Amino acid sequence: MAAQRTESEEAERAEALTEAEMKALEERYDPEVRFRPLTPPLHWLAAIALFVLSCYHFYTAGYGIPQATTHRGTHLAFTLGLIFLSFLAFGRADEPRSGILRPLGLPWFDWIFAIGGVVSALYVPWIFADLAFRVGDPLPIDVLMGTILIVVLLEATRRAMGWPLPVIALLFIAYAYFGQSMPGVFTHPGASWNNIVNHLYLTSQGIYGTALGVISTYVFHFVLFGVLATRIGLGQLFIDLASSLAGRFAGGPAKVSVLSSAMLGSISGSSIANTVTTGSLTIPAMVRIGYPRHFAAAVEAASSTGGQITPPVMGAVAFLMIEYLGVPLTTILTAALVPAFMHFFGVLVQVHLEARARGLRGLTKEELPVAWSVFKAGWLTTLPLFVLVAILLSGRTPYLAAFWGIASCLLVLVIQNLIRHDLKTAARESVRETWDGFVVGAKYSLSVTAAAALVGIVIGVVTLTGVGFKIAYMVTSVAAGWAQDLSAWWAFLPFEIMTVESLTLLFTLIMTAVVCVLMGCGIPTTANYLIMIAVAAPILSLLGVQPLVAHFFVFYYGVLADITPPVALAAYAAAGIADANAFKAGNTAFRLGMGKALVPFVFAFSPSLLIVVDGFTWSEFFLATGGAMLGIWALSAAFANWLIAPLKGYERVLLVLAAVLLVAPDWTATVIGLVLIAPPLIRQVLMGKTGVQTSS
Repeated sequence: MAAQRTESEEAERAEALTEAEMKALEERYDPEVRFRPLTPPLHWLAAIALFVLSCYHFYTAGYGIPQATTHRGTHLAFTLGLIFLSFLAFGRADEPRSGILRPLGLPWFDWIFAIGGVVSALYVPWIFADLAFRVGDPLPIDVLMGTILIVVLLEATRRAMGWPLPVIALLFIAYAYFGQSMPGVFTHPGASWNNIVNHLYLTSQGIYGTALGVISTYVFHFVLFGVLATRIGLGQLFIDLASSLAGRFAGGPAKVSVLSSAMLGSISGSSIANTVTTGSLTIPAMVRIGYPRHFAAAVEAASSTGGQITPPVMGAVAFLMIEYLGVPLTTILTAALVPAFMHFFGVLVQVHLEARARGLRGLTKEELPVAWSVFKAGWLTTLPLFVLVAILLSGRTPYLAAFWGIASCLLVLVIQNLIRHDLKTAARESVRETWDGFVVGAKYSLSVTAAAALVGIVIGVVTLTGVGFKIAYMVTSVAAGWAQDLSAWWAFLPFEIMTVESLTLLFTLIMTAVVCVLMGCGIPTTANYLIMIAVAAPILSLLGVQPLVAHFFVFYYGVLADITPPVALAAYAAAGIADANAFKAGNTAFRLGMGKALVPFVFAFSPSLLIVVDGFTWSEFFLATGGAMLGIWALSAAFANWLIAPLKGYERVLLVLAAVLLVAPDWTATVIGLVLIAPPLIRQVLMGKTGVQTSS
């Protein structure tokens, strides 16, 4: 038995990616971590600046945040300077070289961008104290500095994230400037460049607005916490616990993928990082027991994208919501619980049915870690998470919770080193690992800060021109027209399927969802959420949708873009690990994530699913929750072509129709859905399991 276990462990070790391969894969699919090599002097300069930035945020989280504009400007200045040190302008990274035009190995134009970004970012909060008195009547120097910052932000975001977000920002700026030339409802008087810069640079409605404030006040701290928590072994503990709990069931590695991604996602805000971290272990195991390679990649990608909707961290969006909605973080986390469960439930049901259809085994006892042994060895790593959650639930500020969570990580790090080494070595290792964690944590925050500041430009143009309400009017008018037409088509029926008002909301939600997914194909979740909430919130509010529901709706569909072809980055990263067809993996991942696609429509029509909403009732909650779970199960069975045995064609059609009706929060629709499920279910139960499905 020992020999068998050793062989199994060695096989897994050979199949798993090395740390260098994981890093290379993450960089390939995630431009936000595609850092360039630096010469030794510049490397140390950048590392010191990154470490100082982390220390600044760690200190202010525990001992008080400075005045808003000062804090945001300081954070932005550090970020812009570091982006031009860390990201190439074009092409692939080569060995750095110094020269007359490359001081310390950095091209002269990068030095100009870096210095211009630092000076222009600090100009508002630090250089001129009387700047507030010039809002509305900026001096030429103010316009010059604002112009420099806008240009630098566009270039910094392009380097860190690619072209889509800068192009969107440029289009919005052009809209503000050329308003008189816009067609139809989009016409507006237009704004001079001075007025545009004044609004975007000197007020809190633009670059220095809420988006940058949330990143610098909350998100940075939780990114740093996630990095440190992973380094002390909390992520590996989650993976090992998931293996011990779910690995023995049919298709065990796939269920381990779902469970471990849910747990790791609770402290990680990146779908791609989550995919690479857990997928390097789970994808080879799934392939080994018989899952097709594209399906193994899809399972990991679909599971990992769920991390961004899983409390308590939820990427950055939970903290943006508390600022925009003015509600406690506990409200956001409570609202996220059931929808997050629905997503993982949907993926889990599909991998289970797929395993049954293919006759796939679970992991053997020899291949599994023992839960008690795993927890006994790694229980200390859970301390920071318990501290973080306890302080969050106590009602204190999120940044104070992050401060104590980070402090707990550092304490665990020291204890671990004291256990492993003598005192002198433990001290040296603790300092080195703290340095590395602080540097990496700050580095991972660079791109999201640039994106948030640039999105401030988009939001500023929306508030300057009022375009959000113009789009709202246009969309709701189109949706209302479609609703009237569809109602006329089924007017002959003796009963009403949906009211015109409900149809109008349905079509509006569909259009909003499509735009969210399309936007998410090119820009990260946080930026997508910020832009869409500026544009979509007025649309949905016109139709009576509660603000909390509207925010969750656009957030969920923005996250869905990570597994929606043609730009399904999480699925492509997983396909790289599985050596699978990327597009096929993306399509399958989208199918596995259908629970995430259905649930937002459920809570849009039945807000009680989010629990903490106005008008919450337990009857509506249980109807929506039960109907959604049954609907996801029926849809999963139709996709997998398996319930208890292979399904007939008409049974799959009935299950799809039943799924649509079951997720509708209406008793009549639910009863009809149950009636449609009955024939295939009864036939399957009567015939029993007649064979193993082997088709892909």
